[in-house]
Amino acid sequence: MITLYHSPNSRSTRIVALLKELHALDHVRIERVTIPRTDGSGARDPANPHPEGKVPLLDDDGTLVRESSAIVQHLADLFPKSGLAIPHGHRQRGAYLGWLAWYAGVLEPVLIVEAAGLDHPLLRQTFRGGAEARARLASALGDSPFLLGDRFTAADLLLHSPFAWFGKPGVPAIDAWVDRCTARPGAAFAAAFDAAPPAP
Repeated sequence: MITLYHSPNSRSTRIVALLKELHALDHVRIERVTIPRTDGSGARDPANPHPEGKVPLLDDDGTLVRESSAIVQHLADLFPKSGLAIPHGHRQRGAYLGWLAWYAGVLEPVLIVEAAGLDHPLLRQTFRGGAEARARLASALGDSPFLLGDRFTAADLLLHSPFAWFGKPGVPAIDAWVDRCTARPGAAFAAAFDAAPPAP
């Protein structure tokens, strides 16, 4: 049994979108939980086994997987028929894994630091800045609709998500990519799922 612990309008919303894209909704139970919100609302849910009370968290038959990039990789590999993962042995597997790791290790920290208005030489040396991150994405998307060419992958789903949430950056290549990703069935499904009242 696979369970996704999810709180609407949070980082776990992109995992709900992924489940739709993977055609895995019949195989994964979605458990709604509450989380503490940055505006002071919400609270840690005792039903959520995440050690920090956060989402997303995936329970795959007793094996807990946390952090969005790990969950995305785990699920895309678990449901390969959808074609959202780049499989082992494929020449683009390294690039695919690199994008998933770059999201967690660079892009999200950079965007959070930028949103907080922080700047320090050590931060820039370690993570680079928002301009450099956007330039890297724009370069990858310069001649392709998606990060790995003509094929939409789980990497696109993960990496476009902060721009879909906080707003497009005003870089034409990135803005058009975000539009392509948000036009996918997964994004529409996740938005409707989050807007619907919880099942009784």
